[in-house]
Amino acid sequence: MADQQVLDDFFAKAKAALDLPAATYEDAYQLGGPELADELAALVKTGQKTATTSGFELYTIEQDPLPIAGVYNIILDRQDRPVALTFTDNVFVTPFTKIDATIARREGEGSQSLASWRTAHEAFFRREYQANGIQFDPASSMVVVEEFHTVYPIVQAR
Repeated sequence: MADQQVLDDFFAKAKAALDLPAATYEDAYQLGGPELADELAALVKTGQKTATTSGFELYTIEQDPLPIAGVYNIILDRQDRPVALTFTDNVFVTPFTKIDATIARREGEGSQSLASWRTAHEAFFRREYQANGIQFDPASSMVVVEEFHTVYPIVQAR
């Protein structure tokens, strides 16, 4: 679990550097779980990763609220240290099979192709769903897509 003071200090630095209007951030979390957290946080920090996808059914099981647009979030590394501050631009729920090449590219992982995205995410979702006692079915499962941009550290235009 991330140290609250470290998170608050990180947000305070970002807020001061950018003169952010937000009073606080919504959440602090790792992307992809501990095994992928460092790699994905690094992609967010450089602005290469501007979207993430999660299993819709897991929100129901874990009784977590869906992400919302218009908020700041802190992305953590494997050791739960803050790496980047993002602003969520858009959130939508869609069938896994409806993810397109644009979202795959925005995810910023691997070759950034749709085929690569589907292979990696199907394997990831199968593990995550199984760990929660349910089965992931790529033909019928829904996913939550979050589109965001990194605001801190400041990302140079690509």
